[in-house]
Amino acid sequence: MNAPLPSITMTVPEFLTWSARQPEAERYELVDGKVVPMSPERARHNLVKLDVAIALRQAVREADLPCTVFTDGMGIAIDDRTVREPDASVQCGVAVDPDAVLVSAPIIVVEVTSPSSERVDADDKFVDYFALPTIEHYLIVLSGKRVVVHHRRKQDGTIESRILHDGDVVLDPPGLTVPVAALLGPDLGVKEIH
Repeated sequence: MNAPLPSITMTVPEFLTWSARQPEAERYELVDGKVVPMSPERARHNLVKLDVAIALRQAVREADLPCTVFTDGMGIAIDDRTVREPDASVQCGVAVDPDAVLVSAPIIVVEVTSPSSERVDADDKFVDYFALPTIEHYLIVLSGKRVVVHHRRKQDGTIESRILHDGDVVLDPPGLTVPVAALLGPDLGVKEIH
């Protein structure tokens, strides 16, 4: 990171103004008013994120739903002092403002773990995302372990969790079915180059 991070706490509007002035290559989240830099990503993480977005978009098209799939870069305001930036998110039935930097009504959020983010994705972001009443599904993709953890808000408000190695992830609402294999990305085990 080139510039020092602000030492003061910020609100979401202050953070959005500040982050708009930062170099595009640098990405941040706001956590409890504090600016937190996001780590540079590895090739595996980038490729899995791409596959997740493609799989979600394909599922939206197949279901013919009025949903928009976003990749990272779009934030989600958890409260007035926290903005998270998931690797992918889905919003349904809401017109998209082309100048928005925040997803206004996410229904699905996805995080692809890395060794440095696995605990935060499983603990802190789990609590943050389900603090939003619009979020029905939180998927954590552990590509190295070839597993997807699906957290789903049930009608009574409780959270149900499933660990999926294969088959389909059913995301209802809004009415999507996504193959687990499509969310896991390529298997990037060590291969010989000839």
